[in-house]
Amino acid sequence: MKTINISVTDKIFTASLEDNDTAKALVKQLPLTLEMSELNGNEKYNNLSGNLRADKSTSPGRINEGDLMLYGNNCLVLFYKTFNTSYRYAKLGHIDNTTGLTEALGSGSVKVTFSVSE
Repeated sequence: MKTINISVTDKIFTASLEDNDTAKALVKQLPLTLEMSELNGNEKYNNLSGNLRADKSTSPGRINEGDLMLYGNNCLVLFYKTFNTSYRYAKLGHIDNTTGLTEALGSGSVKVTFSVSE
């Protein structure tokens, strides 16, 4: 299973990626530093410049803290709270240890760097 690093301010989180074509398309774009915007008090998102989705979107029913998803064709979403949803996503992966994630992401827009783990 491929892992990536997600860096927020001075904290680095490791995420395990799904074995799907959408996650593989993300890895091809790394490293990637994005200004991620706040939405709904539970997620940070960025509309990527190109289409990333290659897999069918599904409704997970429940989003978990640390889920990395793709909404639509190009909206990269990092969730920092757990909640139920009816929206459809392509799952990219999940942060292995979310301790400190909410605090690191803060309440507004934040710069996040995604890179391949060594």
